[in-house]
Amino acid sequence: MVALASVLMAFLLYLDRVCLGEIVKGKLFRQDFPAPPEEVGKVLSAFFFTYAIFQIPAGWASDRWGARKMLTIYILGWSLMTFMTGWVASLTGLLAARLLCGVAQAGAYPTSGGVIRRWFPLHQRGQASSWVSLGGRFGGMLAPAISTLLVASFASWRVVLILYGLVGVVVAILYWIIVRDRPGEHPGVNEEELREIGHAPDQEGQRKHVVSVLAACATNSSLWLSSITQFCTNAGWVFLITWLPSYLTQVKNVPDVQGAFMVTLVLACGLPGMLMGGWTSDQAVKRFGLRWGRVLPVTGAATIASIAYFLCPWLDSVWLILICCGMVAMMTDFGNPSFWAFMQDIGGPNTSTIYGWANMWGNLGASLSSLMIPRLMKLGESNGLGQMPAFIACGGCFLLAAICMLGVDASRPLVKQKT
Repeated sequence: MVALASVLMAFLLYLDRVCLGEIVKGKLFRQDFPAPPEEVGKVLSAFFFTYAIFQIPAGWASDRWGARKMLTIYILGWSLMTFMTGWVASLTGLLAARLLCGVAQAGAYPTSGGVIRRWFPLHQRGQASSWVSLGGRFGGMLAPAISTLLVASFASWRVVLILYGLVGVVVAILYWIIVRDRPGEHPGVNEEELREIGHAPDQEGQRKHVVSVLAACATNSSLWLSSITQFCTNAGWVFLITWLPSYLTQVKNVPDVQGAFMVTLVLACGLPGMLMGGWTSDQAVKRFGLRWGRVLPVTGAATIASIAYFLCPWLDSVWLILICCGMVAMMTDFGNPSFWAFMQDIGGPNTSTIYGWANMWGNLGASLSSLMIPRLMKLGESNGLGQMPAFIACGGCFLLAAICMLGVDASRPLVKQKT
């Protein structure tokens, strides 16, 4: 049930995150906010900026005061901001709502990483992480189609966001009812299940002050390389949820509803990738050890994703481009469980804080990419290169991610436990 609650939380997380990328290209939104793409790009980027910089404090707060309490607060917070996004009357108000939504969502995955570490033994962390990530990808995958259909049904994008906010309140209540910080605190867990889950010695260990953890993060080469990998991965992947809908509509002249379902199909390719990635990560650890077992799935997947993006500028068919984008989605999600498991492997009782550090860099990459892609697309059009600069930049990000991941070592804990 704890895993199910985490999956439901992740579904809502991505539903609320991705829906605006689809909404902003619609006629109803453009009537309310007739802003140029560069200004809309600032709004989309705003979420990722605050989402990034609040990862560490939000993760540390979960380590300090408990996952159950803090994640319930986080869900309520971002649901309120989604609700308020449906009421704003100016681009400035929309920007503020997305900034605050990013603040509230920042603690979701760091906190879930800590929950997984306490509820699953090492050899199951990759697969458990894949299920939570799968929930997020389901939300992201369905967000374009669901949002487009609901906007058409209600003839209002505002009503849809208000509805999403109200659903979030229900999810927050369910999370509070179901989840406990540790298996031993859950009334539904018996002694046999506790033995199966196991007890990591450092789960009850002393949590370091946030400054001490940050000092350890700042001096750890493996974590830096992992962070650069996440920065580049997110910078390349975020095109799929922010600018692919507009690219299909404005460049390829695909009708809005058809474009929404095309984006949904692309993101759906991540679902089998996520499941295969979780299983592969755990199996690779058994076969190659913790060091290379976490590295190889990410490096291989990032390399394939880079090739897929590099092919896009040379393809005329919309469907062939979508196949390449679907491969990017699949390979990104294939590598995600290894990222999660790596931070759980090295994090100890400070897992949420350390996850926040790494995820911060990943989403700074997403924020920068959301700003740069429309400029690269405009640059390509003005120079007769079409969308080549944008696709080459995204492919280059994945290639750099593949190289940097080779230096990551999950077998060395970030903060050694006292014996």
